Amino acid sequence: MTASATAGPAVAAPPDPQLYKLRDLIYHAAGIFHPDNKLRLLEERCGRRREALKIRTLREYIDRLNHASTGRDEMVKLLNEITIGETCFFRNRAQLDALKSVILPRILAARAATAPKNLRLWSAGCSTGEEPYSLAMFLLEECAHLLLGWTTEIQATDLNEHSLQHAQAGVYADYSVRNVNAQYRQKYFVAVGDKLQLGPEPRKRVTLSRLNLLDTPRMALLKNIDVIFCANVLIYFDLQSKRKVIDQFHSCLQPNGYFFLGHSESLFGVTDQFKLVHFPSTTGYVKSQLPAAGG
Repeated sequence: MTASATAGPAVAAPPDPQLYKLRDLIYHAAGIFHPDNKLRLLEERCGRRREALKIRTLREYIDRLNHASTGRDEMVKLLNEITIGETCFFRNRAQLDALKSVILPRILAARAATAPKNLRLWSAGCSTGEEPYSLAMFLLEECAHLLLGWTTEIQATDLNEHSLQHAQAGVYADYSVRNVNAQYRQKYFVAVGDKLQLGPEPRKRVTLSRLNLLDTPRMALLKNIDVIFCANVLIYFDLQSKRKVIDQFHSCLQPNGYFFLGHSESLFGVTDQFKLVHFPSTTGYVKSQLPAAGG
């Protein structure tokens, strides 16, 4: 029997110990936690930055991240590599249906006698812009109906600079616009080669900015939000970071403000500050101690 026939399965070499230090730096900077089974992916994406900087070892790269003059800028660039999101327009129509049929009527009725009549929405973790721009088109359609006499604001934030640049350009390929119906395509988009560019009306309704959700002072500036959308962002956070971010969201919301996660996410075991609300085909949360609309 040959040696190759008797040899057992190959055993993968253990990760470079420096990867654990890199993981800790990223966690403290942005709350994103890479479990052990994701360290190889982290090493690969970090490798792109090392190649760009012509840095040979992880130890040297970590020294750069820790350096007073280069660390902050380099961490931003590294986070650009590791926070690549995937999304599309009208990804969760059930949430928009809930917004139209239950949430907006409730908010408008509660604030009918108050001024100013301003509705504020926040897409937290907006990626390349499809979610906030979907909200903008939806609100434009409602301006002559539900929202007659109201002004609207949509804040859209993300950690990834590259994603925000894509959102700023507003140009999208077929995959991103696959859920956009013919009426919306004709009304809100123009063809640019084999892609579609979103027109000026929806884009000017959205304010794009870079935001680290663990940046408490910056988070505190976002006040009086009526509805927060944060889909598939907190899945990258550990429990401690999730609780910190959710606490900030709670502070940012208006009384009886609403909060949506991704369809497979939940606040179960994370916080009891929100009340679960059941809508047709989706669920959400409300900042309220009173019985919530829709549930």
